[in-house]
Amino acid sequence: MTILLAPMEGLLDFVLRDILTRVGGIDRCVSEFIRITDQLLPERVFTRIVPELHTGGRTLAGVPVRAQLLGSDPVCLAENAARLAGLGPAGIDLNFGCPAKVVNRHGGGAALLDEPETIAAIVAAVRRAVPAHLPVSAKMRLGFNDDSRAIECAQAIAGSGANELVVHARTKADAYRPPAYWERIADIRAVVQIPVVANGEIWTVDDARRCRQASGCDMLMIGRGAVTDPGLGLAIKASMSGAAVHPLPAGVTWPALVPLLTDFWHIVCTRLETRSRAGRLKQWLNFLRRRFPEAEIAYQTLKTINDPALIDEWLAGVVQAQLAANLQPGLTLRPASLLTPAPVLEAV
Repeated sequence: MTILLAPMEGLLDFVLRDILTRVGGIDRCVSEFIRITDQLLPERVFTRIVPELHTGGRTLAGVPVRAQLLGSDPVCLAENAARLAGLGPAGIDLNFGCPAKVVNRHGGGAALLDEPETIAAIVAAVRRAVPAHLPVSAKMRLGFNDDSRAIECAQAIAGSGANELVVHARTKADAYRPPAYWERIADIRAVVQIPVVANGEIWTVDDARRCRQASGCDMLMIGRGAVTDPGLGLAIKASMSGAAVHPLPAGVTWPALVPLLTDFWHIVCTRLETRSRAGRLKQWLNFLRRRFPEAEIAYQTLKTINDPALIDEWLAGVVQAQLAANLQPGLTLRPASLLTPAPVLEAV
């Protein structure tokens, strides 16, 4: 069982890739897309979006990162892929799945699923432009408005030299609404000769089992599910190996996540603009609260706070409270006043 961490523009960037790969269970990452229009980008653009290029194409935990390109011009994509290849990524991925209107209006992402001949030209051009040892993969949805050309698009990708294909089992029109049509991935697997990765609506171990059964894939890509439950990759692997496992593996609990939240906040404060910092922390807490009651408390406490200094104070209080709780069994955390950023310990 191989688990990939999905690219998600505005959410799963280098900060979360760093933090989530520290937990374990992730075998490979794909970066958020680097948009290619009509020019050869300078190296600093690639390294800004994929700073792992400075560390051998891997996160600090050692997990390889493929850099994703998005565009519609085969020549320009090939030129940029060649420059990117010189920076040492773990591979190059091509985006044929982004549903964003601003991207689709300019003929990129999922819009190309109505043009399998253009997809084939892009994949072939990029494959020729980069060294033979460097993997070239692609990610696609099932189609734009419907899935009638899914097989044709997959064959265009596989037949033009891609080494691997990730299929998000929804159309652009489906957006992120459930369900994901995993059985259609099995149809694609039957007609291509390259590895296929299943993606879409994998939130739990049970989802992963059902996806594997419906798609036939031993490679899964998880995105929002991993942001919500950082231990999901570990849990899926344990389950698929036949090991008895709690839905949340031992060690990936809220107390184990607090140091990761602290590191996340530190990276955000040192690498992102001041105006974006509080929002990034609250964005992750918004996902985590679906899994952890403590994250709900944190989110409600911080949702109106934007001053980094107050967040620093609150987070220091959380750490102190956790240390105290570990020394005093039977205590739990309760929401605190916004004027007292640290949580309040109450007996239960």
